[in-house]
Amino acid sequence: MATGKSIQLSVLGGGGEVGASCFQLDIEGQHILLDSGTHPKKDGLNALPDFGMLTRAPEAVLVTHAHQDHCGSVPYLMRQYPGVTAHATIPTVRIVDRMLHNSVSVMGLLARERGIKDYPLYEHEDVEYAMQRFEGHEFDAPFKLPLGVPVEASFRRAGHVLGAASILIKAPGHTVYYTGDLCETRQELIDGLSPLSKDEQVDTLIIESTHGANDVGGTVSYQEEIYRLGVEMAKVLEAGGTVLVPSFALGRTQEVLNFVSRLQEEGLVPEVPVYASGLGRAVYEIYNKFTDYMLPEAVLRPLDKYKRIGNVWKPGVAKKLLSEPSIIVATSGMMLDNTPSALIAEEMVKSTKHGIFFVGYLDHETLGFRLAESKPGDMLQFGLEHAPVEVSMENIQRFSFSAHAPRAALQGVISHIQPKNIVFVHGDPDAIDWMNTNSGNGFTTYAPKIGETITLEP
Repeated sequence: MATGKSIQLSVLGGGGEVGASCFQLDIEGQHILLDSGTHPKKDGLNALPDFGMLTRAPEAVLVTHAHQDHCGSVPYLMRQYPGVTAHATIPTVRIVDRMLHNSVSVMGLLARERGIKDYPLYEHEDVEYAMQRFEGHEFDAPFKLPLGVPVEASFRRAGHVLGAASILIKAPGHTVYYTGDLCETRQELIDGLSPLSKDEQVDTLIIESTHGANDVGGTVSYQEEIYRLGVEMAKVLEAGGTVLVPSFALGRTQEVLNFVSRLQEEGLVPEVPVYASGLGRAVYEIYNKFTDYMLPEAVLRPLDKYKRIGNVWKPGVAKKLLSEPSIIVATSGMMLDNTPSALIAEEMVKSTKHGIFFVGYLDHETLGFRLAESKPGDMLQFGLEHAPVEVSMENIQRFSFSAHAPRAALQGVISHIQPKNIVFVHGDPDAIDWMNTNSGNGFTTYAPKIGETITLEP
C-alpha cells in the first residue's frame, strides 16, 4: 500500500448488500477487521464473508454489535486464524456469546433438515475459544490496538440495540469512523446514537445505507406508532382473537414486550397473557444485567411476567396457544420458514379473528414479506415439507419500528461529520446508489462491492 497517511479498505462482505458485514483496514501493513458476520439469506460457506481476501491473520477484529450479520463468523475466523483478539462493548460481548451458541444449534438443525453439508460452520467449543479472545470496553473509553503502529480505537453509542456501537479509529495521519448500524430514535429502552463532537475530525466515514432507497421516518414518531399498534391489538383481543408479533430476538423483542406491558398498565391494551419465545427470553436476561446501559427512565419488567411459548414444532401446541386471546412475541422477525413465528402463523392464518403485526424489516425474499403482501385465498408454505396453507386472515399489518436510521438521519450524520471520504456499505444496490448520488456532494465517495479494495487518501 501507499505509505504515509493513506489507508486501504477491503470489502469482504456487506458491500452492495445487507449481510455478512466484514471490512479490512490496512494501516501501514497492519490489518484490522471491522465486524465479521454471516449472511441471513445464504447457507453454508456461502454465508461467510470472503475470507479468501485475507493474506494473513488480522491483528484484531472489532465488532459493533451482536446481530448475526455483524458477528456470526467470528468463531470461524478464529478457527482459521487462532490468536486474533476481538473487541466489543461489554454488553455486546455477553450477547455475542449467547447468539453464537444459538447459531451452532440452528446450523446443526439445518444440517439435519436440509442436508446442508457445510453446517455447522463451527462448534460450541469454537464459540468458547472465540469468547476467550474477546475484550470488553466501555463506551467512549479509548484503547490501544496491538499493532506495529500507534492506533487508538473507541466505541461510540450507535443506538440500535443494547451495546451497539460505532467505531472511531485514530491512526497516524488518518481517522476512520465506521458507523455499524445506526438508530437516532429514542426507543422504549435504548437511547439513540451519540454524535461525534465537532472537534473530532474524520478523514474517512464508512456508513450504513440500509434505508437509502426509501424515505422512511419523519412522518410518525416512535411513540405514535406504539399507540397505533396498541389500538390495533385491542381491536383483535376484544373480538376474541390473538395477536402475533414476529420479532427479532435481539432488540425488537425486548422493546415490544416492554411497551406492550406499558400499554396494558395504561389500560389501552387488554390484560391478556403475553408470550415470548426462547432466544428472545435469553437475550432479555442479559438486558436485565445491563440496565445501566439503558435510558435512565426505562422500565424493564421482570422476565417472568411473560409466558413461555413452548415447543411449537410439536403438533397441537400452536393451536392450543390460540385457544384464548393473547399477545405472542416470537422469532423470527422476518418469519423465516420453520421458525416459531412461522409455525404459529401457519395455524393463525386459517382464521379471520386473529391478527399478525410485523414490526421490523422484511426482506422481499422471506416468508414474512410474502405473508404481509398476501390476500385471502393465497396459498403459503410455512415450514419445511409442510403442505401449503390457504390464507383466510385479513388483518395482517406492518408497523414502522425500524432500529436503522432513515436516510435523512444518515445524511445528517454526514453533514455533521464532514469527512473527506465517504464509503457507503450495508445496503441493497438501490439504497447504496441513492446515498452515493444524493449524499456525497463535496466529498470523495465510494460504493465498493464485495471483493474490492480501495485506497483512501486523507
